[in-house]
Formats: sequence, structure tokens, C-alpha cells
Amino acid sequence: MAPAPTDLLPVQPDEIRAAARALDGVVLRTPCLPAPRLSRLTGANVWVKYENLQPVGAFKERGAYMKLSSLTPAERAAGVVAMSAGNHAQAVAYHAAKLGISATIVMPERTPFVKVSATEAHGATVVLAGETLAESAIACAEIVEREGRILIHPYDDARIIAGQGTIGYEMLAEVPELDTLVVPIGGGGLIAGIAIAARDVKPDIAIVGVEAALYPSAYAAVRGEEAHCGGATLAEGIAVKAVGRLTLPVIKALVERIVLVDEPALERAVNAYITLQKTMAEGAGAAGLAAMLTDPAPFKGRNVGLVLCGGNIDPRILATIMMRELARDGRIITIEADFPDEPGVLARLTTAIGTAGGNILEVTHNRLGLTHLARETSVRLTIETRDDRHTEAVVAALQATGLTVRMAEDVDGKF
Repeated sequence: MAPAPTDLLPVQPDEIRAAARALDGVVLRTPCLPAPRLSRLTGANVWVKYENLQPVGAFKERGAYMKLSSLTPAERAAGVVAMSAGNHAQAVAYHAAKLGISATIVMPERTPFVKVSATEAHGATVVLAGETLAESAIACAEIVEREGRILIHPYDDARIIAGQGTIGYEMLAEVPELDTLVVPIGGGGLIAGIAIAARDVKPDIAIVGVEAALYPSAYAAVRGEEAHCGGATLAEGIAVKAVGRLTLPVIKALVERIVLVDEPALERAVNAYITLQKTMAEGAGAAGLAAMLTDPAPFKGRNVGLVLCGGNIDPRILATIMMRELARDGRIITIEADFPDEPGVLARLTTAIGTAGGNILEVTHNRLGLTHLARETSVRLTIETRDDRHTEAVVAALQATGLTVRMAEDVDGKF
């Protein structure tokens, strides 16, 4: 892919280098480390850029600081307003407080509570408005009109793009052998900045974008198609219905391809980060890994840099994902049984499970259900096992009781 004409670039490489100097000592220069377990999982040589280690848990404070620090005294006195699903909100609130600037943040109504509370903790006023960022943008514009605050756009701003682009220079300075960077796309500020910086250092490097399949705004835009966006995605941080005016030309010129990832792939990637890398990734932060899991062939054998752009995931959602992945792996199973309501019958089931080494997580005993006879009872047991072979052993032990048992998910009603 040839370098983009300079008139297509919202910022020049020198501006990103200047941003890197301005950010030195202000934001953390996060590590870019090899990830052997992810390499084995994907078949590529993987390095991870840990932007989840930033004080606000995401890369957004790079661009936020660059924009806020550029405001005139009069603009600072007017205060600022931003729209965000969470990470830009926290970044603006965090640096606005440090710079003594009043901040109001408009967030979608479905924003995870952990992000809302974290934003408020930095001293910002949070306004919840709209189902999506597009609807939040309308409320944001009203505040600008009514209060005269300065808009700090999450991605469609040259200084924001320059700040985010410093990640590209850092990754290639630390790991020069990288030949592919996989970057999540929301509005496009992150991938635009990184692409400009990375292609400045290494013109032949491949830049791959990733979007949630429910919000394919850039994917559709580069093809001149209408984007059909909507739905509750795990990657709410990149759930953007329209890519940026400044960022789209860069994506068209410098991004090799865009991979769409579905919700199970995002869940699997979040789970891989916590279980294999022992680090927190929100849905958007795990999108790069989800792309490699979705379509591994193009990455096989390549030196791939993943941008773990954020780790602000709701702990409750993370716990749910981990349990769902155990179920997908067959390490948590649910069985159901109907049998005569007589003493000792339930004990036969639980004894069989315990003898086989299964761990019972939950028991639901139902005598009132109308799906069985009056003198029968039904039971539902959720069981944890070690692996597939162990699951087979537990199932065999249950079959040996002589009772009729079935997997709860099995439409045929039999093992």
C-alpha cells in the first residue's frame, strides 16, 4: 500500500512526534510486551500494547490532554463538554481536573456504571442522554449552545488524532520487527493516528482495523455503503454509527482491511486476556484479538502488535463472560432429571457427581412444575468439570445411576 498523499492526512507525522514530546511525563509510556500464550492461541507472533495501564484505564488520555492543553485562557474559563461511552469521558474529566477546567460529560444511558462512577470521581458533571453516541452528540451540542462550553470531540479533531498516534511510534520503537498492527475502530481517531505514525516509520507495515459486527460504520463507509448499526455490543467503546470526517480518508488510504467481529468472538477475546495474559480488557480493548480469532489465516506467522486500548470493563460483565466461556468449553454443564419424589433419589445423583470429581455449583429442585407427574420431581444441576474428558466421565457416572437424565441444552432430551 502506497503512502497517503499528505493532503489526506488530518495531522502530519511531525505533529505526532511533537505530541509525543508534549506527553512525555504526562501520560504513561505503556509497555509493548510479547504474549507467548496469545501467540500459541492465534498462530502469530503477538505483542500487546498495554494501554489499559494508563491512569484512566485507556489510551484516550493522550488525545484528551493534547486538546485540553491547547485551549486558550478564555476557552478554559468557558469550560468543556464531551460525549463519550466512557473512556474519553474519563480522560477529559481527569485532565480537565488537573488543568483546572470545568467539565461536563454526556454519556449514553446504557454506559456501564463503572465508567460513569469513574468519570464522576474525577470531578466532572455527568449527563446521561440517548441510547447511542449519536444521540448523546445531540445533547452535547445543546450544552455547547446553551452554556458556551468548548466541545472536546472524541475522535474528529486533529489534536486528538495526534495524541492517539503517539502509540504507533512507541510500538515500533520498542518492537521494530512488527509487520502488522491490529487496531480497534470506533470513530477512527486511534487507528488514523497510529496508521500515520506507523507508516511514517515503516511504510510497508500492514494496518488492520477491527469493528464490532453490530456497528460496521467504517467497514461500510470505505465501500460507499450504508452502515446498518445497532444492538447491545460488548464493545460499547467502539459502537459508533458514523466514522469521523477527518479519520475516514486516512482509513481509506492507510488501512489494509477491516475485520468485523461478532459478540462470541469478543467474549472469547476478553476471556483470553484475563485467563492467559492476566490482564483486564474491555470489549473494545479485546477487539484486535477477536479479529485474530475470527480470521486467523492472514496473521499466521506474522509479527502482530495488538493495541489493548482499554480495560474498563464492568466486573459483573467480566464474571459473566468467564462463566459463559467455561460453558462453551464444556467445563460447566447443566443437567436435568425427572424421577419419583422419594427419599434418597437426589442423593444418587449428587453422590455420582461427587464420586466422579464434579463440583456442583447450583441445584434447582422443582416439585411444582407441570411438565412432570404429581408424584415426580425434577432437578436441574449446574456442574463444573476440569476438561472435556472429565465432563465425559461425569456424564458416564450419571448415566450409571439408572435415572433418566439429560443435558439442559440437548433438544433430543438425551446425552
